[in-house]
Order: sequence, then structure tokens, then C-alpha cells
Amino acid sequence: MKKASGVFLVAALLLQACGGGESEPQDLAPEAQVSAPEMQEAPQADAVSDVSHRGGGSDGAYYAELDSINRSNVSSLGFAWEYPLYTNRGQEATPVEIDGVLVTSSTGGRVVALDAVTGEEVWRFDPEIDMQANRVICCDMVNRGVAVQDGRVFVGALDGVLYALDFSSGKVLWKADTDDGSGRGLGSTGAPEVAGDVVIIGNSGAEYDVRGFVTAYDVKTGERRWRFYTVPHDPKAGPQENPELEDAVKTWDPESRWDIGGGGTVWDAIQYDPEFNVVYIGTGNGGPYHRAKRSPAGGDNLFLSSIVALDPKTGRVKWHYQETPGDSWDYTATAPMTLTQLNIDGEDAPVILHAPKNGFLYVLDRRDGKLLCANSLVFQNWTSGIDMETGRPVMTPEHADYSTGPKIVYPGSPGASNWHPFSYNAQTGLYYGAVLDMGNLLMTAPETKPYKSKGLNTDASLIFGPNLPDVLPMLPPFVQEAVKALPEWSRVEESPAKSELRAINPLTGETVWAAPYAGWQDRSGVMSTSGGLVFAGDVRGFFNVYDAQTGELLKSIDTGTSILAAPTTYEIDGVQYVAVTAGWGGGGWSYVPRYGAAYERKNEGRVLVFKLGGGETPKPDLLPPLEPAPAAPEGLFADASPDLIGKGRTLFYDNCAICHSNQHRSIAPDLRRMQPYTHEIFNDILLEGLLVDNGMPAWGDLFSVEDADAIHAFLTDEQRNVRARELEMQAKDIPLDDPSPALLSSY
Repeated sequence: MKKASGVFLVAALLLQACGGGESEPQDLAPEAQVSAPEMQEAPQADAVSDVSHRGGGSDGAYYAELDSINRSNVSSLGFAWEYPLYTNRGQEATPVEIDGVLVTSSTGGRVVALDAVTGEEVWRFDPEIDMQANRVICCDMVNRGVAVQDGRVFVGALDGVLYALDFSSGKVLWKADTDDGSGRGLGSTGAPEVAGDVVIIGNSGAEYDVRGFVTAYDVKTGERRWRFYTVPHDPKAGPQENPELEDAVKTWDPESRWDIGGGGTVWDAIQYDPEFNVVYIGTGNGGPYHRAKRSPAGGDNLFLSSIVALDPKTGRVKWHYQETPGDSWDYTATAPMTLTQLNIDGEDAPVILHAPKNGFLYVLDRRDGKLLCANSLVFQNWTSGIDMETGRPVMTPEHADYSTGPKIVYPGSPGASNWHPFSYNAQTGLYYGAVLDMGNLLMTAPETKPYKSKGLNTDASLIFGPNLPDVLPMLPPFVQEAVKALPEWSRVEESPAKSELRAINPLTGETVWAAPYAGWQDRSGVMSTSGGLVFAGDVRGFFNVYDAQTGELLKSIDTGTSILAAPTTYEIDGVQYVAVTAGWGGGGWSYVPRYGAAYERKNEGRVLVFKLGGGETPKPDLLPPLEPAPAAPEGLFADASPDLIGKGRTLFYDNCAICHSNQHRSIAPDLRRMQPYTHEIFNDILLEGLLVDNGMPAWGDLFSVEDADAIHAFLTDEQRNVRARELEMQAKDIPLDDPSPALLSSY
């Protein structure tokens, strides 16, 4: 895969004006199908094509100028080889191929180098993460990829250590601990980015207590060059680290919740622009979630939910654009960015294409951050549109301000789009990507929650739209009444969610074609090629190939493994290969959807590679049939009071449910199905870390014995209820995996 030479829109898109502007809250999703522009002649691919970037080139376009696999022959695409990753955690990385070696990252920052033709292992690297020290990572132990330059492979490990590995051997050349010494819930799941002679890495943890930052290290030595914090610190603590933060702190209440850190983590979305020698970072949500809790007097809260352009030499800000001022909805701006050129009003402009969580597709001028276009991709009610004069969203607090009561907010916190890479195709002029049209209920209590070190500090509860009708009857009557009175309630009942792979006109936001995904958790990264093809996997385990112009499904390969990551493609000795990492995980990772491959088969992470004339793809083994929950020990918590069980329920959902969703086929153990011996050692596991080597950290520094007993009482009560229900279902020959009441995802 090579960077596109001469990336321009086709004639059919030239001189089109941008959309945007104000309107009442409405369904802004483009339903009309517009005709696709004509394809341009495909460039000729080299005999050997190296992929030096995850997105194919420094533009992050996930577009390949390879056409040996094309519309006329893709029907013969089949299995070439696989490599097991020895994990059941999520796989989100896109491999990189150089000189016949395919390199990819996996769980926690592991790296493997493989022969790109045969799949034979060349070397592998394991950072050996200490799970006890890094128990607070949100949303699975994923890793989104490596960076490769000058014979070095760079990877950020889950514990925040950045490694430089020798490309030939995997030997550690240097490592740097990116932790800032604050003792907070910091981790690293995103891909590093090389920008000239520095490599830059961010971190995760905004849901916990982290103050976001990115750090640049010398490519050759690992020496720290600079660090840029994305949000200011408490002004009472002294001067900010740089002048830009002195300006930013003016957009925060002086009495903000500085103890929680502020959020703004750069957990992905770092993109170097060699044309202007700028590195763009996308920043995350605020913490706690609602601005009324985080910054009571209001303010934009820079640099939350922003794209910030930094000088790679100094780390100083060149420009910024805030996509969601005063974020209260987890609308991170950490979606991958695409750098390209578009003809806007008769002028070729260097632009960033960005589709973050908040529902808009933005076109920004790379030179100064000026907003050129902003078009909504989904129904949304947090804003009625973008004021193109100011570049600011027109807020609608009557629909989205849940500090005054429960609100159903669109788009939902999982985002209209998320970390899954989009693909910009230089031939078609279209932007391909996964789009989710869904809302969720958001609530927060009037009182302020105390700060929890390395604990969830969002101070909000959310319920995803598809789960809301099942969960609502479990909530207090006054909440039920308030929710049903909302104008969005009927929308949730009629259309809980719609997830699609779309081909989008980047200047208008119009959908040219759309292919349905199976459900709201079904999204994946995308790659397109000059062979007229779009490649994308799905949660069901199918690897799909579409016609880039029409969206016709040309090939679908059943792999038996859920696919979330974006593919890559490369050519060696005249043979084009397509590679993708597969495995269910990421946000909502422990809750396996019933339509997902991981629900019926073992969730075995692996690298899958395909070629023309390949064979049938082997599938993981089927999981055994579900049995009724075991009986809880007789007498255990039999006399537990409702107050004790209620306390345990709150502690469980506040701290444990993010991994132990307690659903059928959970990847983490379903704690409603504990064996008698597990009950006997429950406190040893929870408080003392008996199973820390299995990935279950100790929580004795957070929970007291009384807390552990409360959680245990709640789970035991749940187990008895589940067993009774399932025995009744079994007696009536009802399948045990019939949908049960959905998970209340409470932060």
C-alpha cells in the first residue's frame, strides 16, 4: 500500500458547497441515496508494495493503490494463512508490512512479526504487563497498532511504557515510561505516531482520574523531548506548563473538580502531517462527565473533545478546533483522522476529514484549523446544527442537559463513529466508514460523588438505547415517568439503533450507499483499494468485500471470529494479500452480542490473511451448550437484607460491571454462575488477588470486607434468581440463551 499520489476529488464532486448550518433538532441522517461519482483510472501497483503506516500512508486514508484483487476476480478470494494470537481479548490493530514481514500488535502491547507470505513467526515481543498495577484500564486490554520507521517498531504497552523494538529481531532498543508520576489510572491503548525525529504517544483513563497528555520521545534514544497536557491543572497549584494552558484555564471554572484530573486523554488519533510538519491530536471526554459537575460555572473546557495541531519540535499549539465545547456526553474527538485535498468553492484545500463521536463529519483546513464543512451523519439532539460563522455547535440544553433530570441524548456515548478507521478513496471521492445511529439515557444524581483514586469518576449513569426498554422497568418509578415523558422515548421504542457501513460524500454528508451491520455493537474499520473494492469485517465473523461505487456485496468469507479492526493489503512477487486481525473486544467487550461469532464459538484472537485462489477459512471450535446456573451454597446470604443486596448492586455496577457484565457468553466470568468453591474463596479473589495471574486484580485497597460481603450477597441473590428462571425454562424446553433483561451500564 502506498500513499496516493495526487489525491483529488473526481469531477462530479468539484465545486460542491458544504452543508451545515442551524436547524431544529431533527433526523439529520441522510436517507436519500445519491449517485456515486465515476471511478478514475486506477494507478499501477508496484511488484512489491510496502505498508509503512497502519492506514497505508501518512495520510491515514486506509486506501491502497493495489488492484490485482478487483471487482472482476474477488469472488475467488480465500484463506491464505492464519496466526494465533493466544488471547481472547479484543483485536483492534491494523498490521504493517515491510520487506516481506508483517508486524502487528495485540493484547496489552504484544507484538508479532510474521513472514508475510507464509505466516511463519519471525519474532514476538511481550511487555509482560502487571495486571495488579494496571487494573483500571477501560474497555479491554486492546492495542491499536504499531508505528515503524528507520528499522524500529514502536508500540505503547497497556501500562504506559513505550517500547522501541528492532525491526529485524524484536529486541528492545529502548523503553520509556510515559506515566507522569501522578499515581492515577493511566494506561495506553492507542498507536504511537512518528513525526520526524520524535515518536509521540498518548494515554487513556478519562473515565477514571487522568489528566490527559501526549509525550514526544527521540526516535533513536528514547529521550523525552516534550509533553503537552490537554487540560490545565488547578490554577492554585501555580503556573501552567505552557502559555496555551494559561489561556485554556480561563475556559474552566476556577473551582472545577481538579482532583479528578479533567480527562481529555489522547487514547488514539495522533496523525503526523509531513506537508506542514504538524502533528494533530484528537482529545477525549471530560471527567466527570457532565460539565455541571466538572466545571460548575460552565465554560468550553479546553482542550476537551478537540483537534489540536502541535509543533512536533516543541509541542506548542499551532491551532485548535473544539468539536464539542463543554462536553458532557463522552463525545471524544479520538476517531482517526484522514489528511487529503478537496476542492471547495473552486479552491483546492488541504483538509482533515474527521468523524468523531458527536455525530458530525468535519472538514477542517489543515493550515489553520478553519471549519470548512460540518454535516450531520445521524439523528442528534445535543445540538441543532453548526453555526458556520463561529464554527460552534448550537446547543439544545432542553434536550440534552441531563443535570436537570434524565435525558435521552443522541447520538449515544458509543458515538456515531468511534475508533474504527474510515477509508477515503482517491478514485471515488467517497469516505467509507461505520456509522451508528443510536441514543442513550443519561442521568446524574444531584449530590457530588467523592473522588475515587484510580476508580470510575464519571458521576453519571447511562443505558444504551437498545437496552432501555428492558431496563426501564427496573428503575425507580419517578425515573420511569420522567423518561417516558421525553420526546425521544417514542424514537427509542420504534428504532433503538441502526448501524451501517456507509459510503459518504465528504462535502455534503450524503450517503451514496449503505450496507447494514447486524446490531449496535457491530462496527469495524474499513479499507478501500484502487481495485474498486471496500473491505470490512463484522461482529458475526464475516469478512466482506463491497463494490466501492455501488455497495454491492461481492464476497463474504465466514471466518468464525468477530472482526473489528481495519484490514490492510500488500503485494509480494505479484501476489496481493489482504490481512486483518480478528477477535471480539473493546468497548462493551465482556458483553458478547448474541449475533456475534464469539457468542457461539471460542473467541480466539488471530491474524487472518487472504489471497486469490485461497481455500476455506478454518473456524474456532463451537462453545458447549449453556447449562443452568449452578446452585449457590445453601444458606449463604440466605438472610441478606434488601439494603445489603442493594449496596452490593451499586458497588458491582459502579466498579465491576465494566468487565463482568454478567450476560450469557460473557468473556469475563459470569459471576451469576459461580461454582461452590468459588464462593468459598470469593474474598481471597476480590480482596487479596488470588487470581491476579489470570488477569483478576486485587481490590482490597478500594473495598472493605463489608463491601466485599455486600457484592457477594448481591451476586448470590442473582445466582439463585437466574438458576430458578433457567430451570423453569429448561422444563419448558425454552433455550437458556433467550434474551434476559439487559445490563444497566452504570458509571
